[in-house]
Amino acid sequence: MSDPAKYLQVGRYISIPISEIEFNAIRASGAGGQNVNKVSSAIHLRFDVKRSSLNEGAKQRIMAYSDQRISSDGVIVIKSQTARNQARNKEIALERLEKFLKKIFTRPKTRIPTRRTKGANERRLKKKAGRSQIKAGRARIKGFD
Repeated sequence: MSDPAKYLQVGRYISIPISEIEFNAIRASGAGGQNVNKVSSAIHLRFDVKRSSLNEGAKQRIMAYSDQRISSDGVIVIKSQTARNQARNKEIALERLEKFLKKIFTRPKTRIPTRRTKGANERRLKKKAGRSQIKAGRARIKGFD
């Protein structure tokens, strides 16, 4: 991993060689005038997880992730057509792939249950007792006939 430009750094220990990522230039859809019909500026990025050099644990983690960008064959497909030129769309697609993989590999923080403070609990109970008194005052008085 000598040249950082030849690797996509996903995490501290996970990097993907750019040679494993396939780029296809396609015509962008949508508005753009005559230029959109002539220039193939949009990029389709394809990353085959199963054939990649990632370890088996990483591959299984990606395959287990439920997302429409991952096909059943284990290919991640990302389309970029926001920029006007191919080079920028390629950069955007790589950034999206990096962000997507980081999202998969970051472990969610475990929730630490918190407790109410003693004062907050006392205020809650006092408020409940007050509401109880208000509602008790609305009841019929027994033996008033």
